[in-house]
Amino acid sequence: MGNREDLLAGARRVILERGVAKATARDIAAEAGVSLAAIGYHFGSKDRLVTEALVEALGSGIGDDIEALVLDAREQPLLDGFADRWNRMPEVFADHREALIASVENTLRVLRDPDSNETRHLRQAIAAGHLGMAENLRAAHPDLPDAQIEAIAQLEFVLVQGLGLLWLISPDGEVPSGDALARAVAALAGLPPR
Repeated sequence: MGNREDLLAGARRVILERGVAKATARDIAAEAGVSLAAIGYHFGSKDRLVTEALVEALGSGIGDDIEALVLDAREQPLLDGFADRWNRMPEVFADHREALIASVENTLRVLRDPDSNETRHLRQAIAAGHLGMAENLRAAHPDLPDAQIEAIAQLEFVLVQGLGLLWLISPDGEVPSGDALARAVAALAGLPPR
């Protein structure tokens, strides 16, 4: 690995262990085994490094797990696969709890600083997350029209964000199940009850 990759890995470890607020540039550089100046050289600031490390961690963590769930359900009818995926999402959230908390903490940090350059980076990460979900759905359901793929990807991306936060607040089952969400989608579409 190069210094840039070492810094991303070191930042992820420090952030997941201590949280965003307590992650110092000095701690991250020490964890990565590089000089403090390397942060400025590769990222411009510690804040940018933290944002990139979290975006990458969530994309390769939660994103990879969601991709597996989408592909696991490719033989099921769409609504059944949707229900199954969302019944299993609390396991994904549990596996990535610390990354979810750090992501919320970092997002609040960015939103509280109106002059932050990180807002644009977060917007790009949101777009990339949505596109990744669409790619996964397209691979699992190649016969679906692009407009439907896009709509499902947008819905599921919003659900990941909202239910991830709700799960953090109440991990013991207070979030809607995949079956309940599928019943709601079926009702909105005028389909018979599941």
